[in-house]
Amino acid sequence: MENKPFKYNPITKEKDLDVLIEEVGDARIVMLGEASHGTSEYYTWRTAITKRLVQEKGFSFVAVEGDWPECYAVNRFIKGYQKSGSKIADVLQVFRRWPTWMWANWEVAALIEWMRDYNHLRNANEKIGFYGLDVYSLWESLEQILKFLENNDGQAVEAAKMAINCFEPFNRDPQTYARATAFVPTDCENEVVEMLQKIQHHRTFTDDPENDFNTRQNALVAVNAEKYYRAMVRGGGSSWNVRDSHMMETLDRLMELHGRNSKAIVWEHNTHIGDASFTDMADDGMYNIGELARKQYGQNQVKLVGFGTYQGSVIASKSWGAPMQKIEVPPAVEGSWEHMLHKINTDDKIILSKDLVNVPELQGRIGNRAIGVVYDPKYEMFGNYVPTVIPGRYDAFVYFDETEAVHPLHMKSTSGKEPDLYPWNY
Repeated sequence: MENKPFKYNPITKEKDLDVLIEEVGDARIVMLGEASHGTSEYYTWRTAITKRLVQEKGFSFVAVEGDWPECYAVNRFIKGYQKSGSKIADVLQVFRRWPTWMWANWEVAALIEWMRDYNHLRNANEKIGFYGLDVYSLWESLEQILKFLENNDGQAVEAAKMAINCFEPFNRDPQTYARATAFVPTDCENEVVEMLQKIQHHRTFTDDPENDFNTRQNALVAVNAEKYYRAMVRGGGSSWNVRDSHMMETLDRLMELHGRNSKAIVWEHNTHIGDASFTDMADDGMYNIGELARKQYGQNQVKLVGFGTYQGSVIASKSWGAPMQKIEVPPAVEGSWEHMLHKINTDDKIILSKDLVNVPELQGRIGNRAIGVVYDPKYEMFGNYVPTVIPGRYDAFVYFDETEAVHPLHMKSTSGKEPDLYPWNY
């Protein structure tokens, strides 16, 4: 006999998203989560939701948990800028840093193809964009700044060169830089701040209004990335907060760029988009972009949608920087949110938080599955469940009983030298 303690909405086809689109209402920001960075269904259903939000509610852009320079290359492609590429698979090869599979996959290729087709017959100010919110691309951002300024702003180029020269002794290795600044009283903070100030004071003019924004954003990435890598060695939640504060600041800047009526769709892990104040992250003084957006724009203007699964497979790595592989995801542990949804029945479903207010067992914290880019199912019960007040953390939750791994464009990942001291890998 089916156990149905609260209302849910089965989801098998795109029409079933009606209940979620209605829940969005007039919100300006919709954040679409994921319980891993390597599950196909999360990408494909977020794409379906994104299409409807753009077509039916006039959303302006998609902002993702990716690095700014690489995502801006994709943005140029979908808007048809000159010399931006002609083949989607080739353009997605810009995602060369581990974990490459997060954005260089066939599911993302389908999204990008749709976005480019949607933009094809639209005026420049009507085209939807694709941007990265993350903070990891320190050296890539510095190089893009230098290249742009050499051609456009001779007054600011020296500041950019000074910033790059300051980082040179660390061999493009954020881990080396982070550890060095822990023991040496000097760092590159002054150089990157001065560079940002120079760029802000010497505005450049080009035919592409986004070029100027791109340069300034790369400078902001360099400033905040430097803070992030220094914060890593201190431990605790400080580096996490630097990262999510940067993502919120970038989202604000994008909203301003797109005008007073702009609307944003955000794709990030549940640990970023689900309001951290309703999890044990708050116990450690941590916050995230979902919580910050609610505080800044208001509850009614921000909709947070979590995603999760009971079992299946995922693309991930067994250690930081290791080759990607397909890994089996075991059934969710007993007592978790995903286990509870599986016990109701094996339907894929959408649950609205407003339908959970009278469910006693959900008014306190229960485990909510979270798989990062590093994953070993043998240890899942010890670190892959975030204690969560579900109705507070999300406005809605999309559940799949069984999922499959995302489909990377290139399964053989060339892992560069990446930090092995990240306290979180979501």
